[in-house]
Amino acid sequence: MRGTEFAELQGFMAIVEHGSFVRAAESLDVTPSALSQSTKALESRMGVQLLHRTTRRVHLTEAGKHLADRLKPALNEVSAAVTDTSLLATRPRGRIRVHAMRMGSRLYLEPHLPDFFDAFPDIRIDVTLDDASLDVVHQGYDFSIRLEEMLDQGFVAIPLGPRIRQVAAASPSYLERFGYPETPADLGGHRCITWRWPGQLGSYQWEFFKDGQWLKVTLDGVLSFNDQRIALEAAVRGAGVAFWAEDQIRPYVDNGELIPLLTDWSAPFEGFYLCFPRQHQNSAVMRAFIDFMKQTIRMPSD
Repeated sequence: MRGTEFAELQGFMAIVEHGSFVRAAESLDVTPSALSQSTKALESRMGVQLLHRTTRRVHLTEAGKHLADRLKPALNEVSAAVTDTSLLATRPRGRIRVHAMRMGSRLYLEPHLPDFFDAFPDIRIDVTLDDASLDVVHQGYDFSIRLEEMLDQGFVAIPLGPRIRQVAAASPSYLERFGYPETPADLGGHRCITWRWPGQLGSYQWEFFKDGQWLKVTLDGVLSFNDQRIALEAAVRGAGVAFWAEDQIRPYVDNGELIPLLTDWSAPFEGFYLCFPRQHQNSAVMRAFIDFMKQTIRMPSD
């Protein structure tokens, strides 16, 4: 249907509603003569007379009544659709799929979800916790929360927190039995608890920094998990030496359950980012999530 044809139908229904060309024209912000001409064009195109015109009143013909009865619910539905769509600009509605690394979700997503749903009650969020690196868009996700080293090229990336420093740690009981490693090379003689990236058979390489260079150490752990938190809890129980983010082991250190090791060999690296395709900034639903994350997450000092 062309725009002029839709305008003719709107004009006809305004006449039906108001019973007068003058009042109908006022409601549409057009002149009575313009409305009269559009009605005549509609009647000519349809080949039937829709209205009986008198000096005081406008009456529907049988054809006019039939058209009005069919048009009223259809135009009401069109109006409701336009209104609902316009509301998306002020009250976004839809579903968001997020792929998040476990630690990133725990730090930067989960604590803020109650506030997000208070602000945007018509948005639903579907979260997948997974430390694997994958093609976010190809897998149907809208956003990812991942480390800087895993960012997608060409995507927008917003930092969510400070840089991260990983340190080795062991329980006092373990160190009393086996002693303290003085260099990363000494770890080869210790019971190390390693961690695997999802989908990888080999263990994650422990990374240290000295004299301006990064050093990667590959260890054959006595224990190996696919979850860092479980590896850390095993270290708390005295099973061996674990390696994880310093802020995550700090509660155990404060409680005297773990002792940091080789801290002179540890250096910070870029932390977690919110990553998404650039075109998401044009969507009201996606924009709501992006702006909320930017405004809510306050980056602490290193």
